[in-house]
Amino acid sequence: MIFKQALRRELSFTTGGVFLVLVTIMVTTLVIRILGYAANGAVNPEDALVLIALATLGYLAVLLTVSLFVATLIVLVRWYKDSEMIVWFASGLSISNLIRPILQFAIPLIIIIALLALFVWPWANRESTLISQRFQQRDDVSMVSAGQFRESAKAERVFFIEELDVDKNEVKNVFVADSKNGRLSIAVASTGYIQNSEGGEKSIVLHDGRRYEGQPTHPDFRILEFDQYSTKIHSKDTLAPPPRDREKTVSELLNDAEPTLINANRAELLWRIGLPLMALGLVLIAIPLAYVNPRLGNYTAMFYAVLIYLIYSNLLNLTQNLVAKGKFSVFVGIWPIHLLALLIAITLIRNRINPSIKWWRRQLPAFLRHK
Repeated sequence: MIFKQALRRELSFTTGGVFLVLVTIMVTTLVIRILGYAANGAVNPEDALVLIALATLGYLAVLLTVSLFVATLIVLVRWYKDSEMIVWFASGLSISNLIRPILQFAIPLIIIIALLALFVWPWANRESTLISQRFQQRDDVSMVSAGQFRESAKAERVFFIEELDVDKNEVKNVFVADSKNGRLSIAVASTGYIQNSEGGEKSIVLHDGRRYEGQPTHPDFRILEFDQYSTKIHSKDTLAPPPRDREKTVSELLNDAEPTLINANRAELLWRIGLPLMALGLVLIAIPLAYVNPRLGNYTAMFYAVLIYLIYSNLLNLTQNLVAKGKFSVFVGIWPIHLLALLIAITLIRNRINPSIKWWRRQLPAFLRHK
């Protein structure tokens, strides 16, 4: 009982520590990536923090899976190193007696992983897409900002306004550059205002200015002076794009009858269900994998852990891709790699129970080993 309590306590602290480290690394990576998108004009800089938070929420299931696997391995490796496993074995317990207390700790976390993969992952992806699309579909009115050059979403128009009086709806020292069909038009004016038209359209009306059309080296280049010049600003409603498979809820994945999307939906559902199953398989594999010789101080278990995780996750992704391409059914693809992980865990645990017996005899039931 004391050993089980100590095991759960160490697993809790170690899992929390590993999870915080992984989240820190993830957030740092996301900050660099999303700030790069903001610098390139792909996302709104004001939405950067929200996008980072949403991306972190989306990857929590994966981070928690890795944290659980690594923490189980670290705790058991330390127990072998500090000879605490010798006391465990001397108490008449075997390595198989570790399975129950470790699973008692892991199963609540596996349930959380399942909830994160099934519900939080698509919600976070959907919200991120909506925020990005809202910025891409912004209208030109949102670009009006005093003292800054602002470019339209399609890079067809550039505004510069030196002064903006919101109360009087008046702008001063305005520069507008339009590029349509390869023809450049530049208008400058000392004053102007924003005019609301019927149908929700808006226009900027310029007073006492000058307009330049065409290329200066071409014969059709013109310079026009005007008392009043109006240029339309097209206000657009933000259109929600159709959800991708990674953004669909479980019910949408199950109920979408579009023939071209059925395989992709099933593949996405396979990945979401496979993530908690992978967490369970990795925890069971970590129990025998953590064995080290206390005298040698060998930490090769960590190397094998990284290798096993990469192989497992890549096999899950490969299966998802094969199901998405219709190579085989989701009911065929959902069980082989997880069954293989379970068989590997059982084999390794049986090999560790009595190392003095030849490896092939360890796989036999107890009543057959003595024959």
